[in-house]
Amino acid sequence: MFDHIAGLPKSTGVGYKAQHFTDILNDARPVEWLEVHAENYMGDGGRPIAQLRALSDRFPISVHGVGLSIGGEGDLDPDHLARLKHLVDWLNPASFSEHLAWSTHDIPGASAYYNDLLPLPYTDETLTRVCEHVETVQNALGRRMLLENPSSYLAFTESTWDEVAFLREVVRRTGCGLLLDVNNVFVSAINLATDPISYIDAFPLEAVGEIHLGGHEEDEDDHGKPLLIDSHGREVADPVWALYEHTISRSGAKPTLIEWDNDVPQWAELSAEASRAARILDAVTA
Repeated sequence: MFDHIAGLPKSTGVGYKAQHFTDILNDARPVEWLEVHAENYMGDGGRPIAQLRALSDRFPISVHGVGLSIGGEGDLDPDHLARLKHLVDWLNPASFSEHLAWSTHDIPGASAYYNDLLPLPYTDETLTRVCEHVETVQNALGRRMLLENPSSYLAFTESTWDEVAFLREVVRRTGCGLLLDVNNVFVSAINLATDPISYIDAFPLEAVGEIHLGGHEEDEDDHGKPLLIDSHGREVADPVWALYEHTISRSGAKPTLIEWDNDVPQWAELSAEASRAARILDAVTA
């Protein structure tokens, strides 16, 4: 059994973007930790690695993967996993996480990679495959990983598990932890006409090692019903803040990340979002 990842402060962090490097170092009241996407730092040198080394001397770092394809049908890409291990070995991050999704598919004579985190049906077969992949990652890295709940836009008729029960069983079988994306919970609840509060109340909060908060876009489907898109391109919406407050009231303080990957704002706006999360953490857990 791997040690629990507990290195992240139970406070707020932000997803690091290179344009904020100087602002972060010069800010008199910076956030307490940073998260990077693993695939952006798998090279052997250059400015990105130099900046990450400098930041890791000052902040705990969380590494968030987007390309392992944990839910894919085929084996995990050994070259990708080896590059990830190299990064984790030298950086020694406080946390590593990945998505409950798939993004690769084997085709005759090659493998296809999709630049999306695609959903999967919750079946016994899928459960076995996801658990095997999680165990492969944990054994390769020598550490416990966190698995993130997805944002959903449709439900599979062949699913025989609900999402929370599926995630709970993955934790039970593999010993992994969970990354709870509160915005994903809200997006999925609106798109699938379910109750986000009930989802949080059923979620195994004791296994959560990190929380994500991000923005979404509002749209409509072909029938005129609300459709939310997990865009990571704007501020956190008010109902997501309310859902986060409910979550923290049940779970206690958890490391909380502001995730803003598209249309990235100036540092002042991003850090203000982190400050709002910090105020909720302080108020709810006082």
